[in-house]
Amino acid sequence: MRIKIEDDFDLKKIADSGQCFRFNECAAEIGGKSGTEESFGGNDSRTFSVAASDRHINIRELGDGNYDLSCSEEDFESFWKNYFDLGLSYSDIRAKIDPESDPYLYVASEYGKGIRILRQDPWEMLISFIISQRKNIPAIKASIEKLCERAGYVIGEDESGRKIYSFPTPERLSALRLEELSACSLGYRDKYVHQAAMDVASGAVDLEAWRELEDAQLMEKLLGLFGVGVKVANCEILFGYHRLDAFPKDVWINKVLDVRYPSGFPFDSYAPYNGVMQQYLFFFSRSEGV
Repeated sequence: MRIKIEDDFDLKKIADSGQCFRFNECAAEIGGKSGTEESFGGNDSRTFSVAASDRHINIRELGDGNYDLSCSEEDFESFWKNYFDLGLSYSDIRAKIDPESDPYLYVASEYGKGIRILRQDPWEMLISFIISQRKNIPAIKASIEKLCERAGYVIGEDESGRKIYSFPTPERLSALRLEELSACSLGYRDKYVHQAAMDVASGAVDLEAWRELEDAQLMEKLLGLFGVGVKVANCEILFGYHRLDAFPKDVWINKVLDVRYPSGFPFDSYAPYNGVMQQYLFFFSRSEGV
């Protein structure tokens, strides 16, 4: 199906923003396997493969805010529209930034214009960010794909014909032995992933029920999980529970705060969207420096 998006929406920036690990640009094709130039906007368009839990979509840029999606209108309305958070105006969020009082964030937001906070699954995000500890993004992606291939099932193909696997359920992941998890390049994180899977599969941890908790209660619950610290918990709150005021801090964000905001970041000015501001700062600082 074809859609038009008027608001901030940049597939490449979302894919590179550090919030998702199964959202990838497809390799350039030769020979036009995926369709004609007329249907897909010519040879200059880009296609992205997006996997979320047990769903997959290929989405191609057509220019002027138009996109071609490999799903039905029903699937778009019931899942993907919400996944891409298309009900929220990110241009309005950016408008909260005053270029005179906060020039660094303003420049970062202009640079990161097009990033949206995806509405991702808490289970997938919990495991993904447990794996992310002390790993770079390519290594995180590689480990997650190995897990999916080992304990998921085929849900589609990207534009090159590469098979895409579902994210493993807690039950399937908990059934793996530690040696099998280690084979997915998890390192010391294998025991954290195993315990999280056991806890969720057994019902000892109910991630869906936790949606009803206040932020402080949710943080407390997450910090009680084996191998989950403050950074992972904040990433889970922002990206897994879509609480847009959460503000994860890593080495990049801490450097930005030290260098650009020595008197403190103006959280009150940007509530309840500090997490969106964090994404602009993270994306800009990694790309352009602090």
